[in-house]
Amino acid sequence: MSRPEYSAPPEIFYNEREARKYTQNSRIIDIQVQMCERAIELLLLPEDKPCFLLDIGCGSGLSGSVLEDNGHIWIGMDISSAMLDVAVEREVEGDLMLADMGQGIPFRAGVFDGAVSISALQWLCNADKTAHNPVERLNKFFSSLYACLSRSARAVLQFYPISSGQVDLITQQAMKAGFYGGVVVDYPNSTKAKKFFLVLMTGGNMALPKALGSGNDVNISKRERLKNAKGKSLKSTRDWILDKKERRRRQGKETRADSKYSGRKRSSKF
Repeated sequence: MSRPEYSAPPEIFYNEREARKYTQNSRIIDIQVQMCERAIELLLLPEDKPCFLLDIGCGSGLSGSVLEDNGHIWIGMDISSAMLDVAVEREVEGDLMLADMGQGIPFRAGVFDGAVSISALQWLCNADKTAHNPVERLNKFFSSLYACLSRSARAVLQFYPISSGQVDLITQQAMKAGFYGGVVVDYPNSTKAKKFFLVLMTGGNMALPKALGSGNDVNISKRERLKNAKGKSLKSTRDWILDKKERRRRQGKETRADSKYSGRKRSSKF
């Protein structure tokens, strides 16, 4: 399977057709959910309060929905207007910004409690335009990301490197920007389950989290465990729907009134 970053720049590759196909693919959704849940785990966020998080390369808001489910407030940025249009249609709760992460993170200093990114970082290693220099774009990205995080925050960036040299390039630029940390590789001996997470720390050098698995283990996400326990998807429950509607009301967003039909199971017959 060819890598999408070799096909076209992200703002062109993720056109309206690709954006909808990406968001409607159940396999992609499941993988995205699992990777974002793992990223949240690696952030080591406090459990007693919601956090203000940045989702870099948020796309259609799949990972943002996971942040919502975990009780956090988020802002997403992405270079694809088509992806953001789908996110708006999905009525995600996070605020959205059209921006190129290679030009820097455009937020004030110290505002975020943490940041996540799923499957976006590797795009910065390409020179899609004659003016693009991967080293300069990575430096701009990491420097501005470091600035907008609080001094106790972490950033966890899942990415798909093409080589060990690319991993070294990315890590070096992150450390140059002031971060501590490194790369955690889950299931390193598995071809399909192997995942790279760049875990970055602003508050000083700490031991990296332990990687998952030896390649033969099965990673069951928190959402999947709930799904198995209850016998149905978490998002199909009435309690989940009512909770989300209440969060939207607190944010001042237009929300339909609750009724006895909220969250009801709909018949598939026509």
